Amino acid sequence: MPVSNLQLVIAFTVSVFAAVVQGTIGLGFGVVSVPLLTLVNPVLAPVPQLLVVFPMTLLMAWRERHDIDRRGIPWIIAGRVPGSVIGVGLLVVATTRAIDALIAAAVLIAIIVIAAGHSVPRTPGNLFGTGVLSGIMALVASIGGPPVALLYKDSDGAETRSSLAVIFAIGITITATTRLLAGKITADDLALAAFLFPAMLIGLAMSSRLTSRFEGVWMRRGILTVSTVAAVSLLIRSMVG
Repeated sequence: MPVSNLQLVIAFTVSVFAAVVQGTIGLGFGVVSVPLLTLVNPVLAPVPQLLVVFPMTLLMAWRERHDIDRRGIPWIIAGRVPGSVIGVGLLVVATTRAIDALIAAAVLIAIIVIAAGHSVPRTPGNLFGTGVLSGIMALVASIGGPPVALLYKDSDGAETRSSLAVIFAIGITITATTRLLAGKITADDLALAAFLFPAMLIGLAMSSRLTSRFEGVWMRRGILTVSTVAAVSLLIRSMVG
């Protein structure tokens, strides 16, 4: 499906806003941009967002590198590997609508539990399981952030943003490699990612002025809100096809 100039302008604008969100609370680029751009033109998502957010995660990790959670990250990354494999299998044997509904239900249940005041301890088992779910979501929907962000919602903003950035950078490498080997990345995806790259840089620069305002309760609310949007968007997509 051809992409018009107007659709490209919309994609650029949405990507700037999505980068502001992710740069401020640690996730949100795919959550914001993928559902919207899929409605504008299915060609615009989700792979270009996967490719654009990779350099963004590297820049974010470097920006707040001193606050990275070095103990929990290896367990989550270990879970992303089987999660990506499971995701490829789901793409082969299940419909997109069924996958979206399943993932949305899992995330919504987690949000309800956490919003009710329950905390999820960062044990090796929970970290690994979160990595598996994140890997599946990233592979099939390019939205792998909510499960991981929910684990870090009670951390300070710098630790959340930097840790998520490292996890996403490694996870995206796994996901993109898996997609590439499966023939799920095209030349058009690369061209669109190159076009949207400056939008990401603009949004990231804008977010640097907002990070100090998103701490404590505002950080938690931001994570819960973005995670809810992700789950609801997947649920809606599963119903409308």
